[in-house]
Amino acid sequence: MAVYLTKESKVLVQGMTGAEGMKHTRRMLAAGTDVVGGVNPRKAGRTVDLDDRAVPVFGSVAEGMSATGADVSVVFVPPAFAKAAVVEAADAGIPLAVVITEGIPVHDAVAFHAHAKRRGTRVIGPNCPGLISPGQSNAGIIPADITKPGRIGLVSKSGTLTYQLMYELRDIGFTTCVGIGGDPVIGTTHIDCLEAFENDPETELVVLIGEIGGDAEERAAAYVRDHVTKPVVAYIAGFTAPEGKTMGHAGAIVSGSSGTARAKKAALEAVGVRVGATPTETARLVLDRLEHLE
Repeated sequence: MAVYLTKESKVLVQGMTGAEGMKHTRRMLAAGTDVVGGVNPRKAGRTVDLDDRAVPVFGSVAEGMSATGADVSVVFVPPAFAKAAVVEAADAGIPLAVVITEGIPVHDAVAFHAHAKRRGTRVIGPNCPGLISPGQSNAGIIPADITKPGRIGLVSKSGTLTYQLMYELRDIGFTTCVGIGGDPVIGTTHIDCLEAFENDPETELVVLIGEIGGDAEERAAAYVRDHVTKPVVAYIAGFTAPEGKTMGHAGAIVSGSSGTARAKKAALEAVGVRVGATPTETARLVLDRLEHLE
């Protein structure tokens, strides 16, 4: 099984005709994703030849959903237009919107997240690599050829660390890998993914990747304590980050003891989550826990 994204998912790409949209639509198609169309009001009615596939362009998300039955949108539009794109997708009733765009103003993100929640649309991102259910579907920019289907669920703030853990654990494989993004305001959280993986019968273990800044990992630790029965292994990026300096993601800033890697590690270990000192050590901890499940 998989969470959020399966082989039955039908994907629209908002911004497909742009350079990034075209490149990653090709990669999604190569991974087996059922990309059923793009969205660009100025190019509606055209088709775009992507390798061996002619993909139609629709004038709106609603039009694309009506014509194809799409249930996922991947957003590649520029930051200035991202809010409008997500609002449009939510108003059309899309169940899942995956927002790859980075650099979206926080007030825009707050607005479209609130709107999407009211409309019943799950948002993943923004500023995220998307998600992949290996062997089934890939919505976003995650490389599809570095792992295989398997028994692990992965939720991560960091795109690069998502890829590294996928590769380190490629011999075991994953049910779904979700890159939730590292902006201050995101749609889908660690907790949302922990709940989904807990309810997925084929996910045997969950890898949680966090980083400095905020209290998402501490809240995830409390959720693990109260609701998760499956083993969880974690990695926290940022042990060497200087205080008061944003590192990488806009949400990765530490003030005093709040949001430090040490505080997050302590909170997770207090509820039985094993935390690796490096990604490679984290992978070894995963293998050790899986051996004890057999």
